Amino acid sequence: MLRYTLMRLGIFAGCLVVVWGAVYSGIFPRGYGDANFLWLLLLSMVLSAPISWVVLRKERDRASVQVVGKVERMKANLDANRSQEDGADDTARTQGQPS
Repeated sequence: MLRYTLMRLGIFAGCLVVVWGAVYSGIFPRGYGDANFLWLLLLSMVLSAPISWVVLRKERDRASVQVVGKVERMKANLDANRSQEDGADDTARTQGQPS
């Protein structure tokens, strides 16, 4: 998961550098007034999203498998804890009642 995040940030940083160069060389228009930095960020996000979607497909699938595995383990642990609590409760009720 961390690898996917770092790769995604790397693609964004690369797009930010390319957009910055394109804006300051005049290929892309500059932002209005003090909004130039926000304009750079917006263009970089718009460009990096589809690139990440295509380039990082395998890595995203690996991260998804890891997340699903963690969720399944957490569900199994919760079910095990719930059944232990039910068993302990049943035992306590049985021992507390007179025979």
